Parts: sequence; C-alpha cells; structure tokens
Amino acid sequence: MAYVNWDIRREGRSWRGDEAMQRFELAPEKFEMTNGKLFWSDEDRLNTLGLLLENMGADAAVRMGDPEVWRAAVRDLD
Repeated sequence: MAYVNWDIRREGRSWRGDEAMQRFELAPEKFEMTNGKLFWSDEDRLNTLGLLLENMGADAAVRMGDPEVWRAAVRDLD
C-alpha cells in the first residue's frame, strides 16, 4: 500500500490545486461490494476513508456511533 500523507483536520476541507487531482486518483475506480465489504481491498477502503475524513473532518466522524468506541480507540494508540 502506498503511503499517503493525510491532512485530516477537525473540520472538513476542500482540496485545492494539484492536491485535488492527486486525491481524486486515490479513489477506487468504481463503487462495489464484495462479501459484504465495500471495495475489493483494504487499501481501497482505507483510501476512501481518508478521502472522506479530509473532506468531512474528524468532528463529523466521531459523532457517528458510540463515543466510547472512539475513546477506546484513542486510548489504545499508545
């Protein structure tokens, strides 16, 4: 999997200039579901997640689901 230097902020943002096309090229070729998962590979799923997080921001993401799940994930970073 290629390394991507994600710029995920609390608030979402639009891509500008060269970054916009570079990000667009990370998107999977088509939207698909295989065995109950979106896209064919973990790489496609992670890239899509990164793209959406850059556009929507971390604040929007942590409002989805159980807040304790997010807290536990952050605690386990160490």
